[in-house]
Amino acid sequence: MSLARRSLMEAAATRFGWRRAYADTTAVDALLTEQTETAYTEAADHAALATAKNTDVLHVQPCVLDVRGRVLADVLYLEGLLAGARTRDLPPELIERLEDAVDHGHELTVLLADTVRTTAALHAAS
Repeated sequence: MSLARRSLMEAAATRFGWRRAYADTTAVDALLTEQTETAYTEAADHAALATAKNTDVLHVQPCVLDVRGRVLADVLYLEGLLAGARTRDLPPELIERLEDAVDHGHELTVLLADTVRTTAALHAAS
Protein backbone atom coordinates (compact mmCIF):
# COMPACT_ATOMS: atom_id res chain seq x y z
CA MET A 1 0.00 0.00 0.00
CA SER A 2 1.35 3.42 -0.88
CA LEU A 3 2.49 5.79 1.86
CA ALA A 4 -0.09 8.39 0.81
CA ARG A 5 -2.90 5.83 0.93
CA ARG A 6 -1.72 4.48 4.28
CA SER A 7 -1.46 8.00 5.72
CA LEU A 8 -4.96 8.85 4.53
CA MET A 9 -6.32 5.67 6.11
CA GLU A 10 -4.47 6.39 9.36
CA ALA A 11 -5.77 9.97 9.37
CA ALA A 12 -9.33 8.70 8.90
CA ALA A 13 -8.81 6.10 11.62
CA THR A 14 -7.58 8.78 14.00
CA ARG A 15 -10.43 11.13 13.12
CA PHE A 16 -13.14 8.54 13.67
CA GLY A 17 -11.54 6.76 16.61
CA TRP A 18 -10.93 3.53 14.72
CA ARG A 19 -8.26 1.31 16.13
CA ARG A 20 -5.98 -0.97 14.20
CA ALA A 21 -4.33 -4.09 15.56
CA TYR A 22 -0.70 -4.75 14.69
CA ALA A 23 0.37 -8.38 14.34
CA ASP A 24 4.14 -7.91 14.35
CA THR A 25 6.35 -6.33 16.97
CA THR A 26 8.23 -4.19 14.46
CA ALA A 27 5.01 -2.35 13.56
CA VAL A 28 4.10 -2.04 17.24
CA ASP A 29 7.53 -0.63 18.09
CA ALA A 30 7.27 1.86 15.22
CA LEU A 31 3.85 3.01 16.43
CA LEU A 32 5.04 3.33 20.02
CA THR A 33 8.05 5.34 18.87
CA GLU A 34 5.81 7.62 16.81
CA GLN A 35 3.46 8.15 19.77
CA THR A 36 6.40 9.00 22.02
CA GLU A 37 7.93 11.42 19.52
CA THR A 38 4.58 13.16 19.01
CA ALA A 39 4.02 13.48 22.75
CA TYR A 40 7.47 14.97 23.34
CA THR A 41 7.04 17.38 20.44
CA GLU A 42 3.74 18.59 21.88
CA ALA A 43 5.19 18.69 25.40
CA ALA A 44 7.35 21.68 24.54
CA ASP A 45 4.23 23.66 23.61
CA HIS A 46 2.44 22.51 26.76
CA ALA A 47 5.37 23.52 28.94
CA ALA A 48 5.56 26.98 27.40
CA LEU A 49 1.83 27.53 27.79
CA ALA A 50 1.79 26.19 31.35
CA THR A 51 4.73 28.38 32.35
CA ALA A 52 2.96 31.49 31.08
CA LYS A 53 -0.47 30.55 32.42
CA ASN A 54 0.12 28.89 35.80
CA THR A 55 1.02 31.85 37.97
CA ASP A 56 -0.45 30.51 41.24
CA VAL A 57 -1.75 27.29 42.77
CA LEU A 58 -5.34 27.78 41.65
CA HIS A 59 -4.30 28.16 38.02
CA VAL A 60 -2.80 24.67 38.18
CA GLN A 61 -5.94 23.07 39.62
CA PRO A 62 -8.25 23.00 36.54
CA CYS A 63 -5.53 21.46 34.40
CA VAL A 64 -4.83 18.73 36.94
CA LEU A 65 -8.56 18.06 37.28
CA ASP A 66 -8.82 17.73 33.51
CA VAL A 67 -5.93 15.28 33.35
CA ARG A 68 -7.34 13.25 36.26
CA GLY A 69 -10.70 12.98 34.54
CA ARG A 70 -9.14 11.73 31.32
CA VAL A 71 -6.84 9.29 33.13
CA LEU A 72 -9.75 7.95 35.19
CA ALA A 73 -11.86 7.42 32.07
CA ASP A 74 -8.98 5.60 30.40
CA VAL A 75 -8.33 3.44 33.46
CA LEU A 76 -11.98 2.43 33.62
CA TYR A 77 -11.81 1.57 29.91
CA LEU A 78 -8.73 -0.56 30.65
CA GLU A 79 -10.67 -2.29 33.43
CA GLY A 80 -13.24 -3.27 30.81
CA LEU A 81 -10.49 -4.66 28.59
CA LEU A 82 -9.12 -6.57 31.56
CA ALA A 83 -12.54 -8.03 32.36
CA GLY A 84 -12.92 -9.09 28.75
CA ALA A 85 -9.46 -10.64 28.70
CA ARG A 86 -10.27 -12.63 31.83
CA THR A 87 -13.67 -13.71 30.50
CA ARG A 88 -12.13 -14.91 27.25
CA ASP A 89 -9.27 -16.68 29.04
CA LEU A 90 -6.63 -14.74 27.16
CA PRO A 91 -2.98 -15.48 28.03
CA PRO A 92 -1.98 -14.82 31.65
CA GLU A 93 0.89 -12.53 30.53
CA LEU A 94 -1.60 -10.17 28.89
CA ILE A 95 -3.89 -10.25 31.90
CA GLU A 96 -0.96 -9.48 34.22
CA ARG A 97 0.11 -6.50 32.08
CA LEU A 98 -3.45 -5.16 32.00
CA GLU A 99 -3.71 -5.60 35.79
CA ASP A 100 -0.46 -3.67 36.22
CA ALA A 101 -1.69 -0.88 33.94
CA VAL A 102 -5.03 -0.65 35.77
CA ASP A 103 -3.34 -0.60 39.19
CA HIS A 104 -0.86 2.04 38.07
CA GLY A 105 -3.66 4.11 36.53
CA HIS A 106 -5.64 4.06 39.76
CA GLU A 107 -2.52 5.09 41.69
CA LEU A 108 -2.07 7.98 39.27
CA THR A 109 -5.67 9.14 39.78
CA VAL A 110 -5.11 9.13 43.55
CA LEU A 111 -1.93 11.18 43.18
CA LEU A 112 -3.70 13.66 40.91
CA ALA A 113 -6.61 13.97 43.36
CA ASP A 114 -4.09 14.64 46.14
CA THR A 115 -2.52 17.32 43.94
CA VAL A 116 -5.90 19.00 43.46
CA ARG A 117 -6.55 18.91 47.20
CA THR A 118 -3.13 20.44 47.77
CA THR A 119 -3.88 23.35 45.46
CA ALA A 120 -7.05 24.14 47.42
CA ALA A 121 -5.32 23.76 50.79
CA LEU A 122 -2.41 25.97 49.77
CA HIS A 123 -4.75 28.62 48.42
CA ALA A 124 -6.80 28.56 51.64
CA ALA A 125 -3.61 28.91 53.71
CA SER A 126 -2.38 31.93 51.79
